[in-house]
Amino acid sequence: MSPAPALRQVAVFGATGSIGASALDVIARHPDRLRARVLAAGSNVAALVALCVRHRPDDAVIADPAGFAALRDGLRAVGLPTRAHAGPEALEAFAAAPECDTVVAAIVGAAGLPSTLAAARAGKRLLLANKESLVLAGELLMRHAQAAGSEIIPIDSEHSAIFQCLRSCDASRGVRRVILTASGGPFRGRSRAELADVTPAQAVAHPKWSMGPKISVDSATLMNKGLEVIEAHHLFGLEAERIGVWVHPQSLVHSLVEFVDGSTLAQMGLPDMRTTLAVGLAWPERVDSGVAGLDLLQQGRLDFEAPDLTAFPCLALAWEAMRAGGTAPAILNAANEVAVDAFLAGKIAFLAIPALVQHALSTLPSTNADTLEALLAADADARRITAAALTRQTAHA
Repeated sequence: MSPAPALRQVAVFGATGSIGASALDVIARHPDRLRARVLAAGSNVAALVALCVRHRPDDAVIADPAGFAALRDGLRAVGLPTRAHAGPEALEAFAAAPECDTVVAAIVGAAGLPSTLAAARAGKRLLLANKESLVLAGELLMRHAQAAGSEIIPIDSEHSAIFQCLRSCDASRGVRRVILTASGGPFRGRSRAELADVTPAQAVAHPKWSMGPKISVDSATLMNKGLEVIEAHHLFGLEAERIGVWVHPQSLVHSLVEFVDGSTLAQMGLPDMRTTLAVGLAWPERVDSGVAGLDLLQQGRLDFEAPDLTAFPCLALAWEAMRAGGTAPAILNAANEVAVDAFLAGKIAFLAIPALVQHALSTLPSTNADTLEALLAADADARRITAAALTRQTAHA
Protein backbone atom coordinates (compact mmCIF):
# COMPACT_ATOMS: atom_id res chain seq x y z
CA MET A 1 0.00 0.00 0.00
CA SER A 2 1.20 3.50 -0.80
CA PRO A 3 1.54 5.90 2.15
CA ALA A 4 -1.27 8.34 2.82
CA PRO A 5 -0.62 11.81 1.41
CA ALA A 6 0.60 14.43 3.86
CA LEU A 7 -2.01 16.79 5.26
CA ARG A 8 -1.91 19.91 3.09
CA GLN A 9 -2.05 23.11 5.17
CA VAL A 10 -4.00 25.77 3.25
CA ALA A 11 -4.30 29.53 3.62
CA VAL A 12 -7.50 30.79 1.96
CA PHE A 13 -7.24 34.48 1.08
CA GLY A 14 -10.59 35.93 0.07
CA ALA A 15 -12.35 33.33 2.22
CA THR A 16 -15.71 35.14 2.37
CA GLY A 17 -16.03 35.45 -1.44
CA SER A 18 -17.45 32.92 -3.88
CA ILE A 19 -14.07 31.37 -4.70
CA GLY A 20 -13.21 31.14 -1.02
CA ALA A 21 -16.53 29.42 -0.36
CA SER A 22 -15.85 26.89 -3.12
CA ALA A 23 -12.32 26.25 -1.81
CA LEU A 24 -13.58 25.66 1.72
CA ASP A 25 -16.29 23.33 0.41
CA VAL A 26 -13.65 21.16 -1.26
CA ILE A 27 -11.36 21.29 1.79
CA ALA A 28 -14.18 20.22 4.10
CA ARG A 29 -14.81 17.15 1.93
CA HIS A 30 -11.28 15.86 2.60
CA PRO A 31 -10.35 16.37 6.26
CA ASP A 32 -7.81 13.55 6.02
CA ARG A 33 -5.71 15.41 3.45
CA LEU A 34 -6.67 19.11 3.49
CA ARG A 35 -6.90 21.64 6.32
CA ALA A 36 -7.82 25.34 6.28
CA ARG A 37 -5.08 26.67 8.54
CA VAL A 38 -5.47 30.39 7.81
CA LEU A 39 -8.60 32.26 6.68
CA ALA A 40 -8.40 35.85 5.45
CA ALA A 41 -11.05 38.34 4.35
CA GLY A 42 -11.27 41.99 3.42
CA SER A 43 -13.67 43.70 5.83
CA ASN A 44 -16.57 41.33 6.58
CA VAL A 45 -15.77 40.36 10.16
CA ALA A 46 -19.06 38.59 10.88
CA ALA A 47 -18.73 36.33 7.84
CA LEU A 48 -15.10 35.56 8.68
CA VAL A 49 -15.99 34.59 12.27
CA ALA A 50 -18.76 32.33 10.97
CA LEU A 51 -16.27 30.56 8.69
CA CYS A 52 -13.88 30.17 11.60
CA VAL A 53 -16.62 28.48 13.63
CA ARG A 54 -17.07 25.90 10.88
CA HIS A 55 -13.46 25.35 9.78
CA ARG A 56 -11.53 26.16 12.99
CA PRO A 57 -8.34 27.63 11.51
CA ASP A 58 -5.34 28.52 13.67
CA ASP A 59 -5.35 32.12 12.46
CA ALA A 60 -7.80 34.60 10.94
CA VAL A 61 -6.84 37.83 9.18
CA ILE A 62 -9.01 40.82 8.35
CA ALA A 63 -7.34 43.06 5.79
CA ASP A 64 -8.99 46.21 7.13
CA PRO A 65 -7.05 47.17 10.29
CA ALA A 66 -10.18 48.80 11.71
CA GLY A 67 -11.76 45.35 11.99
CA PHE A 68 -9.18 43.86 14.35
CA ALA A 69 -11.03 44.44 17.63
CA ALA A 70 -14.29 43.11 16.24
CA LEU A 71 -12.54 40.02 14.87
CA ARG A 72 -10.69 39.36 18.16
CA ASP A 73 -13.82 39.84 20.24
CA GLY A 74 -15.97 37.82 17.83
CA LEU A 75 -13.61 34.84 18.02
CA ARG A 76 -13.54 35.05 21.80
CA ALA A 77 -17.34 35.26 21.98
CA VAL A 78 -17.75 31.93 20.20
CA GLY A 79 -15.02 30.30 22.28
CA LEU A 80 -12.51 29.73 19.48
CA PRO A 81 -8.75 29.62 20.08
CA THR A 82 -8.22 31.06 16.57
CA ARG A 83 -5.81 33.98 16.72
CA ALA A 84 -6.93 37.33 15.24
CA HIS A 85 -4.73 39.48 12.98
CA ALA A 86 -5.34 42.53 10.80
CA GLY A 87 -3.80 44.61 8.04
CA PRO A 88 -2.04 44.04 4.70
CA GLU A 89 1.24 43.24 6.47
CA ALA A 90 -0.39 40.30 8.24
CA LEU A 91 -1.67 38.98 4.91
CA GLU A 92 1.85 39.09 3.44
CA ALA A 93 3.32 37.46 6.54
CA PHE A 94 0.91 34.52 6.43
CA ALA A 95 1.36 34.13 2.66
CA ALA A 96 5.06 33.54 3.31
CA ALA A 97 4.82 31.73 6.68
CA PRO A 98 6.11 28.13 6.81
CA GLU A 99 2.99 26.86 8.59
CA CYS A 100 1.09 26.82 5.27
CA ASP A 101 2.30 25.06 2.14
CA THR A 102 -0.61 26.17 -0.07
CA VAL A 103 -2.19 29.58 -0.65
CA VAL A 104 -5.53 30.15 -2.38
CA ALA A 105 -5.08 33.66 -3.81
CA ALA A 106 -8.65 34.88 -4.27
CA ILE A 107 -8.47 38.46 -2.99
CA VAL A 108 -10.13 40.69 -5.58
CA GLY A 109 -8.17 43.43 -7.35
CA ALA A 110 -4.74 44.93 -6.83
CA ALA A 111 -5.15 44.44 -3.06
CA GLY A 112 -4.30 40.78 -3.60
CA LEU A 113 -1.02 41.44 -5.38
CA PRO A 114 1.39 41.87 -2.40
CA SER A 115 0.31 38.65 -0.67
CA THR A 116 0.40 36.74 -3.96
CA LEU A 117 3.96 37.92 -4.61
CA ALA A 118 4.90 36.99 -1.03
CA ALA A 119 3.58 33.45 -1.50
CA ALA A 120 5.48 33.10 -4.79
CA ARG A 121 8.72 34.33 -3.22
CA ALA A 122 8.26 31.79 -0.41
CA GLY A 123 7.97 28.88 -2.85
CA LYS A 124 4.36 27.95 -2.00
CA ARG A 125 1.84 26.05 -4.08
CA LEU A 126 -0.18 29.01 -5.29
CA LEU A 127 -3.77 28.47 -6.43
CA LEU A 128 -4.16 31.63 -8.44
CA ALA A 129 -7.51 33.35 -8.95
CA ASN A 130 -6.34 36.95 -8.65
CA LYS A 131 -6.25 38.28 -12.23
CA GLU A 132 -4.34 41.44 -11.36
CA SER A 133 -1.35 39.40 -10.21
CA LEU A 134 -0.74 38.28 -13.80
CA VAL A 135 -2.25 41.15 -15.78
CA LEU A 136 -0.62 43.89 -13.73
CA ALA A 137 2.56 42.10 -12.67
CA GLY A 138 2.86 38.88 -14.68
CA GLU A 139 6.54 39.24 -15.54
CA LEU A 140 7.43 40.02 -11.92
CA LEU A 141 5.28 37.24 -10.44
CA MET A 142 6.58 34.53 -12.77
CA ARG A 143 10.18 35.58 -12.16
CA HIS A 144 9.71 35.28 -8.37
CA ALA A 145 7.88 31.96 -8.73
CA GLN A 146 10.57 30.42 -10.93
CA ALA A 147 13.37 31.61 -8.65
CA ALA A 148 11.72 30.15 -5.53
CA GLY A 149 10.28 27.00 -7.09
CA SER A 150 6.73 28.10 -6.42
CA GLU A 151 4.13 25.88 -8.08
CA ILE A 152 1.44 28.06 -9.66
CA ILE A 153 -1.80 26.22 -10.45
CA PRO A 154 -4.44 28.46 -12.05
CA ILE A 155 -8.03 28.06 -10.91
CA ASP A 156 -9.79 30.15 -13.53
CA SER A 157 -11.63 27.57 -15.61
CA GLU A 158 -9.88 28.44 -18.90
CA HIS A 159 -6.36 28.33 -17.52
CA SER A 160 -7.07 25.27 -15.39
CA ALA A 161 -8.28 23.56 -18.56
CA ILE A 162 -4.98 24.29 -20.31
CA PHE A 163 -3.03 23.20 -17.21
CA GLN A 164 -4.94 19.90 -17.13
CA CYS A 165 -4.43 19.23 -20.85
CA LEU A 166 -0.70 19.92 -20.49
CA ARG A 167 -0.51 18.27 -17.03
CA SER A 168 1.60 21.26 -15.98
CA CYS A 169 2.26 24.90 -16.84
CA ASP A 170 4.95 23.87 -19.34
CA ALA A 171 3.82 24.52 -22.92
CA SER A 172 7.34 24.27 -24.36
CA ARG A 173 7.06 20.66 -25.53
CA GLY A 174 5.06 19.98 -28.65
CA VAL A 175 2.35 22.63 -28.27
CA ARG A 176 1.28 24.45 -31.41
CA ARG A 177 -1.26 26.75 -29.74
CA VAL A 178 -3.80 27.02 -26.96
CA ILE A 179 -7.38 28.21 -27.47
CA LEU A 180 -9.38 29.92 -24.73
CA THR A 181 -13.15 29.76 -25.01
CA ALA A 182 -15.51 32.69 -24.35
CA SER A 183 -19.24 32.65 -23.81
CA GLY A 184 -19.60 35.73 -26.01
CA GLY A 185 -21.46 37.70 -23.35
CA PRO A 186 -24.89 39.32 -23.69
CA PHE A 187 -24.14 40.99 -27.05
CA ARG A 188 -22.82 38.01 -29.02
CA GLY A 189 -23.70 38.40 -32.70
CA ARG A 190 -24.37 42.15 -32.58
CA SER A 191 -22.55 44.50 -34.94
CA ARG A 192 -20.57 47.51 -33.80
CA ALA A 193 -23.41 49.82 -34.87
CA GLU A 194 -25.87 47.82 -32.77
CA LEU A 195 -23.70 48.35 -29.67
CA ALA A 196 -23.72 52.14 -29.81
CA ASP A 197 -26.74 52.59 -27.55
CA VAL A 198 -26.61 49.60 -25.19
CA THR A 199 -27.22 50.41 -21.54
CA PRO A 200 -25.41 49.34 -18.37
CA ALA A 201 -28.44 47.24 -17.40
CA GLN A 202 -28.19 45.34 -20.69
CA ALA A 203 -24.43 44.90 -20.32
CA VAL A 204 -24.63 43.32 -16.87
CA ALA A 205 -27.43 40.93 -17.90
CA HIS A 206 -25.20 38.00 -18.83
CA PRO A 207 -27.13 35.16 -20.53
CA LYS A 208 -25.49 32.43 -18.40
CA TRP A 209 -23.81 33.85 -15.26
CA SER A 210 -24.70 36.06 -12.36
CA MET A 211 -21.57 38.13 -11.77
CA GLY A 212 -20.58 41.49 -10.34
CA PRO A 213 -21.14 44.60 -12.48
CA LYS A 214 -17.49 45.14 -13.45
CA ILE A 215 -16.75 41.60 -14.58
CA SER A 216 -20.13 41.49 -16.36
CA VAL A 217 -19.21 44.54 -18.43
CA ASP A 218 -15.77 43.01 -19.11
CA SER A 219 -17.54 39.93 -20.40
CA ALA A 220 -19.77 42.09 -22.60
CA THR A 221 -16.78 43.92 -24.14
CA LEU A 222 -14.66 40.70 -24.28
CA MET A 223 -12.03 42.51 -22.19
CA ASN A 224 -12.34 39.71 -19.65
CA LYS A 225 -11.15 37.29 -22.31
CA GLY A 226 -8.39 39.71 -23.28
CA LEU A 227 -7.14 39.74 -19.68
CA GLU A 228 -7.20 35.94 -19.72
CA VAL A 229 -5.08 35.94 -22.89
CA ILE A 230 -2.46 37.99 -21.02
CA GLU A 231 -2.67 35.59 -18.08
CA ALA A 232 -2.15 32.59 -20.40
CA HIS A 233 0.89 34.30 -21.94
CA HIS A 234 2.57 34.49 -18.53
CA LEU A 235 1.36 31.20 -17.07
CA PHE A 236 2.37 29.04 -20.02
CA GLY A 237 5.15 31.09 -21.62
CA LEU A 238 3.31 31.49 -24.92
CA GLU A 239 3.71 34.31 -27.42
CA ALA A 240 0.65 36.06 -28.86
CA GLU A 241 0.57 34.02 -32.07
CA ARG A 242 0.11 30.79 -30.10
CA ILE A 243 -2.93 31.95 -28.10
CA GLY A 244 -6.35 31.91 -29.73
CA VAL A 245 -9.90 32.66 -28.63
CA TRP A 246 -13.08 30.94 -29.78
CA VAL A 247 -16.59 31.98 -28.77
CA HIS A 248 -18.39 28.95 -27.35
CA PRO A 249 -21.83 29.93 -25.98
CA GLN A 250 -22.49 26.64 -24.15
CA SER A 251 -19.41 27.20 -21.92
CA LEU A 252 -18.77 23.48 -21.46
CA VAL A 253 -15.41 23.29 -23.27
CA HIS A 254 -13.21 25.47 -21.10
CA SER A 255 -10.09 25.53 -23.30
CA LEU A 256 -8.25 23.47 -25.88
CA VAL A 257 -4.59 22.66 -26.55
CA GLU A 258 -3.45 21.86 -30.10
CA PHE A 259 -0.20 19.89 -30.41
CA VAL A 260 2.31 19.83 -33.27
CA ASP A 261 1.27 16.30 -34.24
CA GLY A 262 -2.21 17.55 -35.15
CA SER A 263 -4.04 16.26 -32.08
CA THR A 264 -6.14 18.57 -29.91
CA LEU A 265 -7.05 17.99 -26.27
CA ALA A 266 -9.99 19.80 -24.70
CA GLN A 267 -11.04 19.95 -21.05
CA MET A 268 -14.79 19.85 -20.52
CA GLY A 269 -17.07 20.01 -17.53
CA LEU A 270 -19.89 21.81 -15.81
CA PRO A 271 -18.94 25.41 -14.94
CA ASP A 272 -18.23 25.10 -11.21
CA MET A 273 -15.14 26.51 -9.50
CA ARG A 274 -14.97 23.53 -7.14
CA THR A 275 -13.60 21.41 -9.99
CA THR A 276 -10.61 23.65 -10.64
CA LEU A 277 -10.00 24.13 -6.91
CA ALA A 278 -9.99 20.37 -6.37
CA VAL A 279 -7.43 20.09 -9.17
CA GLY A 280 -5.23 22.69 -7.54
CA LEU A 281 -5.53 21.35 -4.00
CA ALA A 282 -4.90 17.67 -4.80
CA TRP A 283 -2.76 17.79 -7.97
CA PRO A 284 -1.46 15.50 -9.42
CA GLU A 285 -4.16 13.33 -7.88
CA ARG A 286 -7.90 13.69 -8.43
CA VAL A 287 -10.38 14.01 -5.57
CA ASP A 288 -14.13 14.44 -5.26
CA SER A 289 -15.10 18.09 -5.71
CA GLY A 290 -18.84 17.76 -5.23
CA VAL A 291 -19.44 18.59 -8.92
CA ALA A 292 -21.51 16.24 -11.08
CA GLY A 293 -20.19 14.78 -14.31
CA LEU A 294 -21.03 16.23 -17.73
CA ASP A 295 -23.86 14.54 -19.65
CA LEU A 296 -23.20 15.50 -23.26
CA LEU A 297 -26.29 13.65 -24.44
CA GLN A 298 -28.41 15.95 -22.32
CA GLN A 299 -26.47 19.04 -23.37
CA GLY A 300 -27.00 18.38 -27.07
CA ARG A 301 -24.81 20.54 -29.30
CA LEU A 302 -21.56 22.45 -28.97
CA ASP A 303 -20.99 25.59 -31.10
CA PHE A 304 -17.81 27.55 -31.82
CA GLU A 305 -17.19 30.78 -33.72
CA ALA A 306 -14.49 33.39 -34.15
CA PRO A 307 -14.74 36.57 -32.04
CA ASP A 308 -15.73 39.77 -33.86
CA LEU A 309 -12.80 42.10 -33.16
CA THR A 310 -14.48 45.00 -34.98
CA ALA A 311 -17.49 44.96 -32.68
CA PHE A 312 -15.41 44.01 -29.62
CA PRO A 313 -12.01 45.71 -29.98
CA CYS A 314 -11.07 45.27 -26.31
CA LEU A 315 -9.85 41.76 -27.08
CA ALA A 316 -7.55 43.10 -29.80
CA LEU A 317 -6.29 45.81 -27.43
CA ALA A 318 -5.33 43.14 -24.90
CA TRP A 319 -3.30 41.30 -27.54
CA GLU A 320 -1.65 44.64 -28.40
CA ALA A 321 -0.73 45.26 -24.76
CA MET A 322 0.59 41.73 -24.38
CA ARG A 323 2.85 42.14 -27.40
CA ALA A 324 4.15 45.46 -26.06
CA GLY A 325 4.90 43.87 -22.68
CA GLY A 326 6.41 45.75 -19.76
CA THR A 327 3.89 48.10 -18.17
CA ALA A 328 1.43 48.01 -21.11
CA PRO A 329 -0.87 45.38 -19.56
CA ALA A 330 -1.00 47.43 -16.33
CA ILE A 331 -1.99 50.49 -18.39
CA LEU A 332 -4.66 48.47 -20.20
CA ASN A 333 -6.11 47.11 -16.96
CA ALA A 334 -6.20 50.47 -15.15
CA ALA A 335 -7.72 52.39 -18.06
CA ASN A 336 -10.36 49.71 -18.48
CA GLU A 337 -11.33 49.88 -14.80
CA VAL A 338 -11.81 53.65 -14.98
CA ALA A 339 -13.76 53.41 -18.25
CA VAL A 340 -16.04 50.62 -16.99
CA ASP A 341 -16.81 52.58 -13.82
CA ALA A 342 -17.75 55.58 -15.97
CA PHE A 343 -19.99 53.44 -18.19
CA LEU A 344 -21.76 51.88 -15.20
CA ALA A 345 -22.33 55.40 -13.83
CA GLY A 346 -23.96 56.45 -17.10
CA LYS A 347 -21.22 58.95 -18.00
CA ILE A 348 -20.08 57.36 -21.28
CA ALA A 349 -21.40 55.07 -23.99
CA PHE A 350 -20.47 51.41 -24.26
CA LEU A 351 -18.17 51.93 -27.25
CA ALA A 352 -16.28 54.64 -25.36
CA ILE A 353 -14.75 51.93 -23.16
CA PRO A 354 -12.34 50.59 -25.82
CA ALA A 355 -11.74 54.13 -27.08
CA LEU A 356 -10.52 55.23 -23.64
CA VAL A 357 -8.35 52.14 -23.25
CA GLN A 358 -6.83 52.77 -26.69
CA HIS A 359 -6.16 56.39 -25.69
CA ALA A 360 -4.24 55.32 -22.58
CA LEU A 361 -2.18 52.73 -24.46
CA SER A 362 -1.25 55.21 -27.20
CA THR A 363 -0.53 58.07 -24.77
CA LEU A 364 1.61 56.25 -22.20
CA PRO A 365 4.75 54.45 -23.41
CA SER A 366 5.39 50.96 -22.10
CA THR A 367 8.38 50.79 -19.76
CA ASN A 368 10.18 48.00 -17.90
CA ALA A 369 8.08 46.12 -15.36
CA ASP A 370 11.00 45.24 -13.12
CA THR A 371 9.52 46.38 -9.82
CA LEU A 372 6.14 46.57 -8.17
CA GLU A 373 6.67 50.31 -7.71
CA ALA A 374 7.07 50.81 -11.49
CA LEU A 375 3.89 48.83 -12.15
CA LEU A 376 1.86 50.74 -9.58
CA ALA A 377 3.16 54.02 -11.03
CA ALA A 378 2.01 52.95 -14.51
CA ASP A 379 -1.36 51.98 -13.04
CA ALA A 380 -1.71 55.44 -11.45
CA ASP A 381 -0.64 57.24 -14.64
CA ALA A 382 -3.18 55.30 -16.68
CA ARG A 383 -5.96 56.15 -14.26
CA ARG A 384 -4.99 59.83 -14.35
CA ILE A 385 -4.81 59.94 -18.16
CA THR A 386 -8.16 58.17 -18.51
CA ALA A 387 -9.87 60.34 -15.91
CA ALA A 388 -8.64 63.45 -17.74
CA ALA A 389 -9.98 62.11 -21.04
CA LEU A 390 -13.32 61.44 -19.33
CA THR A 391 -13.46 65.00 -18.05
CA ARG A 392 -12.88 66.33 -21.57
CA GLN A 393 -15.59 64.05 -22.97
CA THR A 394 -18.07 65.16 -20.33
CA ALA A 395 -17.29 68.83 -20.94
CA HIS A 396 -17.97 68.44 -24.68
CA ALA A 397 -21.05 66.27 -24.28
